[in-house]
Amino acid sequence: MASATVVNRRDFLKTSASAGAALVIGFRFSRSALAATAEDQEKQPANPFTAWVSIAPDNQVTLILGKSEMGQGIMTALPMILAEELYLDWKQVRIEQAPTNPAIYEHGTGGSGSVAGSWQPLRQAGAAAREMLITAAAQHWNVNRDTCKPKDGGVLHGARKQFLTYGELVDAAAKLPVPDFNTVPLKNSNDFTIVGRDHQRFESRAKSTGAAKFGIDARPDGLVYAVIARCPVFGGKPVKFDAAKAKAVPGVRDIISIDAVAQGAFTAGGVVVVADNSWAAMQGRNALDITWDEGPHAAESSQSLRAQFVENASKPGKVVRNDGDANAALASAAKKVDIVYEIPFAAHACMEPMNCTVHIRPDGAEAWVPTQAPQWAQDIIAGISKLPHEKVVVHTTLMGGGFGRRYQADFVVEAAQVAKAVGDKPVMVLWTREDDMQHDFYRPASYHHMQGAVDEHGNLAAWKHFQTSTSIAAVWDKGGEEKPEQSEFATAAFIPYQTENYRIEYSLAKSGVPRAWWRSVEHSSSGFVVESFVDELAAAAGADPLEFRLGLMGDDRKIPDFTNPKEGKPLDTARQKAVLKLAAEKAGWGKPLPAGVSRGIAGYFSFESYTAGVAEVSVKGGQVKVHRIVYAVDCGRPVNPNGIIAQVEGAAIYGVSAFMKDAITIDRGRVEQSNFNDYQMPRINETPKIEVHVVHSTEEPTGIGEPGLPVIAPAVCNAIFAGTGKRIRRLPIRPEDLA
Repeated sequence: MASATVVNRRDFLKTSASAGAALVIGFRFSRSALAATAEDQEKQPANPFTAWVSIAPDNQVTLILGKSEMGQGIMTALPMILAEELYLDWKQVRIEQAPTNPAIYEHGTGGSGSVAGSWQPLRQAGAAAREMLITAAAQHWNVNRDTCKPKDGGVLHGARKQFLTYGELVDAAAKLPVPDFNTVPLKNSNDFTIVGRDHQRFESRAKSTGAAKFGIDARPDGLVYAVIARCPVFGGKPVKFDAAKAKAVPGVRDIISIDAVAQGAFTAGGVVVVADNSWAAMQGRNALDITWDEGPHAAESSQSLRAQFVENASKPGKVVRNDGDANAALASAAKKVDIVYEIPFAAHACMEPMNCTVHIRPDGAEAWVPTQAPQWAQDIIAGISKLPHEKVVVHTTLMGGGFGRRYQADFVVEAAQVAKAVGDKPVMVLWTREDDMQHDFYRPASYHHMQGAVDEHGNLAAWKHFQTSTSIAAVWDKGGEEKPEQSEFATAAFIPYQTENYRIEYSLAKSGVPRAWWRSVEHSSSGFVVESFVDELAAAAGADPLEFRLGLMGDDRKIPDFTNPKEGKPLDTARQKAVLKLAAEKAGWGKPLPAGVSRGIAGYFSFESYTAGVAEVSVKGGQVKVHRIVYAVDCGRPVNPNGIIAQVEGAAIYGVSAFMKDAITIDRGRVEQSNFNDYQMPRINETPKIEVHVVHSTEEPTGIGEPGLPVIAPAVCNAIFAGTGKRIRRLPIRPEDLA
């Protein structure tokens, strides 16, 4: 999933707050700086906080957050960075959700990029404010600026022992020029007192007491509810329905039809039941008695898709990368591995089902949306309502899980369509769990034919990777049908293992099943394939899996990101080897285990971070039990280590669910699964002990919300092989594959 572009760090805005003069520094898409005082307030936008950092006369510091909080902890990590540069007491910092104003904020949360993308700009904003406040204090005391130091939310003059709070200085500081962000001095990392230490999550109290407000909690006055009957077959539409039966249900107000929207949103359209409450809306939907035109995909099934995969794999694919001559090396190799891995569609299964509340009035619109893309939501509502953007207010709420699903806009389009039809009344379009499961945008299904060889010295002689899949890029990217492979390989296109003969091929599979970004996107598939296959090569070479990996990486190197050579950070094999060694050490690699328990290992590079996992597993009666997972993660400088651990633990559970239990299967063009009874989550007794060891790196922060996931499936499956000799080459794990 592409992360949102970080706002331009060189451009900024200085203004004042409605409560009185304040110092506000931030970023906007403008080449000019604007200074304003309280007298200029009427000239400023209606929302006074039009920037990242606001320091008020009461010494309250506010970070206006242009990111969505979906459980990943950015409402804590980002203000920690700000507080560090400002030498603040952590309790002085307050967080506000940024207004959806694309003239000032670049909204969008995904790709594990929030902390990584905000690290430098936030430090610079905090440092700029700090330097202005120090200058204001020096001028107030008429002393040399070098004799003044920031301390505990204010400025101290060492010789005189005089102290002024930031709040006492904001009026004077607001009249000063803003320092150049590129030259402003940043705090020495050796002096950090907030960054790198564990802090309680900002929103944890509200969540634990029930006070937190998610999208599904929106309750504007006059709210009505709507549910939508969508064709169970992807691409189908209603032919006829019985509106009278639905209207006979007590509480049902109206029946509406909405059209499907194709490119850009990919909504299903359907028949809408509007009611006084959600239960009445659902019962009204049940009474519609709809006849469907099932459309062009009614014959698709998981079996037909697999047959297409096999057919595609029988022919050469499009060459994505070709170093040396892998085919010749394979033909002459003594030790070869030739296998296939299969990965199914997967649903996001967010705990909070999709929902969106929209109120369209003649003079404006307001929406409450649990979204990773509030600007997109604003665009959609403005377009459907025919209102100017500045008249559309989008409240970005907390969300019960995102995982990429809430970067989509289908549920916003539907709500805007319904709200426009309903008229001047707020309406919540609410999805049931079944709606969520059967009308998702799924992780692509894929099929990987892997061929490799090792020579007599245990070196990697050849690596050939053929993939056919239901590409994400083929759906979403302009011209994606021409380059569908660009969303399907990730690190599989620049593995850390050395070989002179390296070939990648791709073939697109056609499918009517919607697909998009799922937690770790293509890394979830590539991580399983790459780290399972290298384990198979280690077995062919008769080598220890850890030592084999370390040996294939060779001398420390930095490997360019083949998929994004201009902007992507290179894969640093020294850091990858370090997390493998750390995970192995902490797991006791090579030490005895209880009878029936075995270990497996995997390491992977994704979202510019390095992860390694060791799994301890037993197999009994065709059932796999994961006892323990030991992680090592290097995501650059840890901002909130406790938050990193929570993210990795969450990724582990998400991954265990996907490879141990779940697959989305298709029959007659529709999803067979419907709820958590047939798309299960791990129970407490099925949850392994998880240990996360965070590398205290001095590199800039990189992503962590998703990198914990790709190593889980291969580590567990490699452990299964170590204990049973059985290779798992298709997911989820099936009893028959363990027999």
